[in-house]
Amino acid sequence: MFFETIAKVWQTGWRQLFIGVGNTLLISLISTIIGLLIGLLIGIIRTIPQSKNPVLKVVKKIVNVILSIYIEVFRGTPMMVQARVIDWGYAFIAGGQTLPLIPSALFIVSINTGAYMAEIVRGGIISIDKGQFEGAQAIGMNHFQTMVYVVIPQVLRNILPSISNEFVINIKDTSVLNVIGVAELFYQATVLSKLTFEIFATYAIISVMYLIMTFTITRLLRLFEKLLEGKNTYTIMGSQSDPKAEIHIKSEGRDGN
Repeated sequence: MFFETIAKVWQTGWRQLFIGVGNTLLISLISTIIGLLIGLLIGIIRTIPQSKNPVLKVVKKIVNVILSIYIEVFRGTPMMVQARVIDWGYAFIAGGQTLPLIPSALFIVSINTGAYMAEIVRGGIISIDKGQFEGAQAIGMNHFQTMVYVVIPQVLRNILPSISNEFVINIKDTSVLNVIGVAELFYQATVLSKLTFEIFATYAIISVMYLIMTFTITRLLRLFEKLLEGKNTYTIMGSQSDPKAEIHIKSEGRDGN
């Protein structure tokens, strides 16, 4: 009977469930990218060297305080509450007019992700050896050029697992957007369960769908990470004229093999 019920629910609502999957992936992907950009921008701003100009010192302190408040607020409150406050707050200011649902969802998830990405990026920047900052400054690069051409490329590689993890988290966390009526997967399942009166079967189906999405994306991102690592064997040319001077090196993998 259980599998017959599952088949009945699937036959009734598979189209709207796939629409929910599409919206979930769209919101998660775009929001993760925007959140990463927000995190990178905050990372660059917060690492600007202290200026000797007293006015610029004050401006930097004010900006740092504002950014710290943003990070603490959005990391310290649930996304469901943020969605309610932003959506209804805009309606209150605009005299009852609400934001379009998908742009509203992208905005909510992006600024939430940005707060987490800012700390991830900060940790990535701290992990870079200070000698690279000094070397870039020694050849005449300013702070912005140092970050863009020297630091950020290394940071992105180092924090890629964290970015991947944030993407997977966003896939699951978009379910809270149903509180403002965004037609993601959980919202579509709620509508379908009310239509079929099969609550357990409906949510069992979307549990499997969420698992398939997160499992597949996690494996794809891990494959991408391995591709970025490059070959585990390489050759250092000790002498262009003497092949015997070549040094063959095999790097150790993460598992030590």
